[in-house]
Amino acid sequence: VELVESGGGSVQAGGSLRLSCTGSGYALSSYWMAWFRQPPGKELEVVAGITRDGSADYRDAVKGRFTISRDNTKNMLYLQMNNVNLEDSAMYYCAATPFVPSLPWDQQRRYDYWGQGTQVTVSS
Repeated sequence: VELVESGGGSVQAGGSLRLSCTGSGYALSSYWMAWFRQPPGKELEVVAGITRDGSADYRDAVKGRFTISRDNTKNMLYLQMNNVNLEDSAMYYCAATPFVPSLPWDQQRRYDYWGQGTQVTVSS
């Protein structure tokens, strides 16, 4: 499975951005998926995860601001980012696994496939 992210860019604090992730080769509807991010100089961290049936989880810092969603008819995963702040600046990655998860949704090792990332830069 090849995952490709898009939609990153520069945005002012308080603004919005929508990231997209598409998969080729397999139907993403069969995958558990997530968005991770890596801020400059920091470790990779989970942002949000979504089950095959659309149930979502979020890290506390983005709750109420970000929304993860999927459109299985288009084979797409999205991350709607509203009211962004400077701490949201990072490289954002989508990740997926087709296997029944044995690890919590926020664990990097749970996911088998990763995209190349899309950069989000928030300015004041």
